[in-house]
Amino acid sequence: MVAVFSATALAQSSESQAHSHPTLRVGLWTLRHDKEITISPAAEAAATLQSCEGCAAVRITHPISIRAAHSQVSLPRDRKADRVYLAGAFTVTSHGESLTLHSPLRISARGGELVLVVTLPVEAYVERVVASESGPADTLESLKALAIVVRSFALHQPHGHADYDLCDSTHCQLLHWGRGYERNAAAHAATLSTAGETLWFHGRRAQAWFHQNCGGRTASPREVWPAAEHSPERLGDVPWLASRTDPYCTANGAREWSARLLLSDLTAALAAAGLARPGWKSLTVAQRGESGRAVLLLVGSAEVSAEDFRLAVGRAMGWNRILSTWFEVSQQGDAFLFHGRGSGHGVGLCQAGAAAMSALGRDSSQILAQYFPGAAVADEASGILWQSMSGEGFVLQTLTSADGAFVPQLTQALAEAKSRSGLRGAAPITVRAFRSTTAFRDATLAPGWVAAFTEGNWIATQPLATLGARRLLWSVLRHEFLHALVEAQAGPGAPLWLREGLVKAWSGDGNKGAVARGPHPALKLDEVNDALAHAANAVQSEAAHLAAGWYAQRLLDRYGRAQVVTWLRTGVPASALAAAH
Repeated sequence: MVAVFSATALAQSSESQAHSHPTLRVGLWTLRHDKEITISPAAEAAATLQSCEGCAAVRITHPISIRAAHSQVSLPRDRKADRVYLAGAFTVTSHGESLTLHSPLRISARGGELVLVVTLPVEAYVERVVASESGPADTLESLKALAIVVRSFALHQPHGHADYDLCDSTHCQLLHWGRGYERNAAAHAATLSTAGETLWFHGRRAQAWFHQNCGGRTASPREVWPAAEHSPERLGDVPWLASRTDPYCTANGAREWSARLLLSDLTAALAAAGLARPGWKSLTVAQRGESGRAVLLLVGSAEVSAEDFRLAVGRAMGWNRILSTWFEVSQQGDAFLFHGRGSGHGVGLCQAGAAAMSALGRDSSQILAQYFPGAAVADEASGILWQSMSGEGFVLQTLTSADGAFVPQLTQALAEAKSRSGLRGAAPITVRAFRSTTAFRDATLAPGWVAAFTEGNWIATQPLATLGARRLLWSVLRHEFLHALVEAQAGPGAPLWLREGLVKAWSGDGNKGAVARGPHPALKLDEVNDALAHAANAVQSEAAHLAAGWYAQRLLDRYGRAQVVTWLRTGVPASALAAAH
């Protein structure tokens, strides 16, 4: 799915110029324990390095090596620094892996190993985790539920790291850094449509977890982390995370597993984790929780948390051995036989159950109600619930009931968009009005000159009252409704210039064909797509949109609306492209 930005500009305020998106510090390659990395400038942009926060930034023109020197960072020419800061676009290479980053990277050292920390906008982080943690059985609704849980987990609880907010491993939430993962587009849509939403319970932020498969019953936090800082004893009452039966997870049969592990391998794994000294001979379940999961194990005479046992085995022997703590164990000679069900810790959202619910037509709110009973989805900053107001062909989502006064203007804007384009939407268009310009930018990551943002049949806008006060509401929403109508008809081969250009041509005021009667744009047709996608400011953006509108209007004038709409679905032939020039 391609993000389509409106070229309708608002006057940039001091807020939009100074504001920076809320961010998370995420540990990079936290399980690799790298001692040396190579930094190379990316071909498409400049990269800079600072050896301290107040130091001047130095441009990187060739690959450099950065090493850990005890608690300092070693740079070329035997320079040392406590921390190094990288910005721009650059490639990090180590342990046979390369990653190109466009986000700030901080490098420090601890115990002779490098500590790499990437600063990401909250929504960019959520999107990456959803793409990394989801599977082919997920639909948009199950992914929307997952995005809300991922965001809640990231923002509502401490994660125990000294150098960053979250790591990129399953200790926190798995994050694959590489591009091109299969779930990227679906994760983007789910993250964008739930931007800024987290779980709340009776006016307070609710902690949330997710796992792969609960085996038919979820677990309470008390069962899995009886002594952890996020246990019920530390949290207080957590009724939204009570253990409960999950009929959706087992609709097609419960997931069962078995494993045979040698005493010697288990001894080494538990000793490496500091859980039990070598020499033990017996292993039994000493205590179970209300879901049936093992809570406490007796390893010889030592008491070991069942979850700690699972994690120790996973780190030493692979995560496909002990999939959950819901198991029976018996001894057979020098080996132990495990038979269990489910996968993961079992607390909160069951991904298998959520996918099954979405396949049955349940939406994200129904999925979250199943796994977090009593919790509500609300705006992260304020805890206010989103309201939905229906119009003819659209649904307005807002945090304030006063926005209901704008529904007639939105109705007129959509009717005008349909009249000008001749297009009809197959499903209601969602318009989400954010409470402030800052909240809009945080959710969409759109630059300051953008008044509204459309993707598919979903529109995000700055506050309707702000647009109304500047007399932009009707024109901005007409423009964005045109985007939604065009995207609903666009085929996979429809170029960005045509989609943007048709919106620009149909948005224009005045006589038909006025756009194309202007001077020939400086941008050639094959340059417009790149200019649209990478405009650095409002002036460049407007120039690219004007050029796209000029070319699209040429096609409309020569071939007519019906033919051009057909090409929107099937692709523009070479002869028509030549005519557009």
